[in-house]
Amino acid sequence: MFNPQDPLFWTLVALIIFIGVVMYFKVPALVGKALDDRADAIRKELDDARRLREEAQQLLADYKKKSLEAEDEAKAIVDQAKREAEALAAEARRNLAESLERRTKAAEDKIARAEAQAIGEVRSAAVAAAISAAENILKTKVAGSTAASLVDESIRNLKGRLN
Repeated sequence: MFNPQDPLFWTLVALIIFIGVVMYFKVPALVGKALDDRADAIRKELDDARRLREEAQQLLADYKKKSLEAEDEAKAIVDQAKREAEALAAEARRNLAESLERRTKAAEDKIARAEAQAIGEVRSAAVAAAISAAENILKTKVAGSTAASLVDESIRNLKGRLN
């Protein structure tokens, strides 16, 4: 059954020696330990990757939240700016209306003063013309020194009334 000439016999003997050497040097334990270490390293890398993924998701959520807050703040700033612009525009319109009203009143006052001055000038001119005409009429109709004294007295009376 065991023939030392048979290559199968020597192959079996080499296999048994090899298994013996492997067992003597505790190669299965070393291989198992290496595999366990490798599994632990892979497990640790997976845990780190999972942790990093969770941190990245948290950062993403934080950035999204900050982005929404920034958008809301920008909208609030724009709304505030619109309100301020509307208030400034309303104030400018009110100031313009007040300015126009003051200028209109000033122009009306100036026109009224000019009218009063023109009326006064026309009255003065009419009085002067009336005085001159009355003087001429009196000079031609009344003769003598009484006529001159009446004219002078009338002129004084008219001037006194005008002043």
